[in-house]
Order: sequence, then structure tokens, then C-alpha cells
Amino acid sequence: MNTITLGNISLTRVWEYSGPVDMTPETFFPESPAKAWEENRGMLVPDFLDDDTRIVNSAIQTWLLRSEGRTILVDTGVGNHKERPYAPVWSRMDTAFLDNLARAGVRPEDVDIVINTHLHIDHVGWNTYLDGRTWVPTFPNATYLMPKDDFDFWHPDNGHRTVLGRGNQNVFEDSVAPVHQAGQTLLWEDSHQIDAGLRLDTAPGHTPGSCVLTLTSGSDRAVLVGDLLHSPVQILEPDSNSCFCEDPAQARATRRKVLGWAADNNALVVPAHLGGHGAAEVVRDGSRFAITGWAAFAPYTEQG
Repeated sequence: MNTITLGNISLTRVWEYSGPVDMTPETFFPESPAKAWEENRGMLVPDFLDDDTRIVNSAIQTWLLRSEGRTILVDTGVGNHKERPYAPVWSRMDTAFLDNLARAGVRPEDVDIVINTHLHIDHVGWNTYLDGRTWVPTFPNATYLMPKDDFDFWHPDNGHRTVLGRGNQNVFEDSVAPVHQAGQTLLWEDSHQIDAGLRLDTAPGHTPGSCVLTLTSGSDRAVLVGDLLHSPVQILEPDSNSCFCEDPAQARATRRKVLGWAADNNALVVPAHLGGHGAAEVVRDGSRFAITGWAAFAPYTEQG
């Protein structure tokens, strides 16, 4: 199963990549306690951690929502044929992402809204595709919703220093600027109501403009949290940032705030990069959180 229904909104995950990301837990999550990985090994292996190499496994995927007659994509992955000299794991990829999107019943021209939860390399790639020698918007009829704070932060003319160093090189030029120049972006601040059941809110820390998408439909609740979480360990140990967080203190506070809301409102937590069942049900567990269940998505490791 790759689709679940929450109230009147359907949520489908569309695969681009799943597997190792060439980092151990100590590198990817330097603040996480070693015992969290050992004590939860049974939950983490194989979907989130390779037992032999101790390399973290991750997924690159797009969340497809259908709400009030509109087709909405949340994050667009890495993209094909993109030069990523300082992120070789994502350089010059050649995946069947658009074919996978078609299998979900969506052609590029069908997409009404694209949401970039932030403007990192692995969240904006399919915003554009290479047409000859020119990067052009992949979704010609879509409005691309981008957090203004991230647009400003990553604009090369502004010269901001970042924990990524050169890791996001070329990303703005080939995956953000062409969409903006085509007049298809809406740069929003603070919050943005998409429809009766979907609202964007800033959730900074990972990047200055990182955001979450809250879904409310009938009695169902979900929150799509982008890179607020990369691993289930960050639910169990919410003070554990990834090595990519621009403002560590703010990232920890934001993670606790969003997880607390999800626990108090029985909301499904839907990160950008979880493999396995893709999304988790959480409750408070003292000063931490616990996972009580998973979404019904079939793990990629069970899909051959």
C-alpha cells in the first residue's frame, strides 16, 4: 500500500530513492546517545540502519496529496542530471521518479501546487528538469510554495554562511531560480492556508525557513514535518539534531513543539525521509516521546 486516506484527503508516497546515505549515526546525528541506536536496533534494522555497515538508511520521496480537487506535491527530492560536486551521493542521478508519479495517476501538468518544506538539495530537485541545456519547471501549471526566509537564505547573492558549506551548491540556480523566473513561485511568511484542511507554518531551526504542513480533515490529523526528523531515534531522543541543522537550539525547540502537538492531538507524524512505514503515531513519554504505531505504507524493503 502506498496510499492512505485521512478524512477527505488522500496521502500517497512516491519513491525516488531508498538506501544508504554514507553516514553512520555518529556522523549524521552527532548529539544522539549511542544507547538509543543499540537499544532500538530491532526497530531500526533494516529500514533505518544497516546492521552490517552501521550506515544510516534513508528515503527520498515525495508526498502526494489530493485535497479539495487539487493535486499537491510536498518536496520534490533530488532530481535527475543535476551537478552536485560537493554531494556526490546525489550527483547526476537518473531515477524513474516521473514514471512513479505517473503510476500514482499524476502527470506533471496535473499538479496544482508544489510545496518545498525548505530549499535543501534533496527537497527541490524535481522542481525542474533539463530541457536541452535549460532548466525549466517540471510542473508547468503549478504554484510553487516556498518559505521566503529560505528563499532569501539560500539566494547566492545574499552570501549567507551555512553548516552545509558548499553542499547546496548549484541548487538555487538549477532548481529554485528557474521556477521563480517563470513566475510560478509564491514566497510566503509565517503561515499560509492552502485550503480548509491544509496549512503551512514556519518551523525554523533545520533551516531558517523550514516549515511543516498540518492536515486536519474530519477526525484525522497529520503533520508533514520535512527534515524536522530524519530517523525514528529523533522521536525517542528529541534533542538529537542532524548534522545539517543551521540553528541547533532552535531545531531542538521546534522538534519538541511539533512532536508535542502531534502527541496531544493524535496526529500522524510524516517526515520527509523515513523509509519503513513512512510515518509514526507518537505519545509523550516523560520528557521524550514514544512510537505507538506506524502508518499503513508498505516498507520499501518489502516491495522488492
